[in-house]
Amino acid sequence: MAMSPAMRNKILKLGGTTALTIAIALLGGPDGAEGQRSTPYRDQGGVWTVCSGITGADVIPGHHYSDKECDALLVKHLIPVKKAVDAAVKVPIDEYTRAALYSFAYNVGVGAFRRSALLRHLNAGNTIEACNDLRQWVYVNKQRNRGLINRREIDRQVCLMGQS
Repeated sequence: MAMSPAMRNKILKLGGTTALTIAIALLGGPDGAEGQRSTPYRDQGGVWTVCSGITGADVIPGHHYSDKECDALLVKHLIPVKKAVDAAVKVPIDEYTRAALYSFAYNVGVGAFRRSALLRHLNAGNTIEACNDLRQWVYVNKQRNRGLINRREIDRQVCLMGQS
C-alpha cells in the first residue's frame, strides 16, 4: 500500500522541521500510522493499547482519553524512542529517514531496533538497504499481518524521501 497523497503532502510540508515533528505527524491522530482510539483495547498481540499505539502503565482500561491526552502521551512515549534511535545511529542521515526510524522503533521497541539488521545496514552506510529492510517486520505471532505490511511500506516511503 502506498502512502496516501494527503499523508505524503502532510509529511513533505514538514520538510525542514525536526524528525520528531515528522514522526509525530506520521504516527499521531486518526490518519496516522497507528490510528487513534480514545478507548483502550487489546491489540493483535493481546497488549492493552490506546490513542496512537500507547501501551504500558499509561493505559487504563475503561478510561476515555481526549485528543489532548493522546497527543501528550504520544510525545511522552516518543521521546525515549528518539533518544535511543539517535544514540544507536552512528552515521549522518536525513530527517525523513530519522523520522521513519522513530516510527519503526516506536512500534517494534528499541531493543528490537538495536538488534536489527536494519540498523547494521544503516550504520554501514547502506541507507537504502536499511529502508528496504523495513518490509521484513510484518509479522504478528509468526503470521504476516496486512496492517503491518501497509505500515512498513509507509515507513519505507518516508525513509526513502531523503534519498532522492
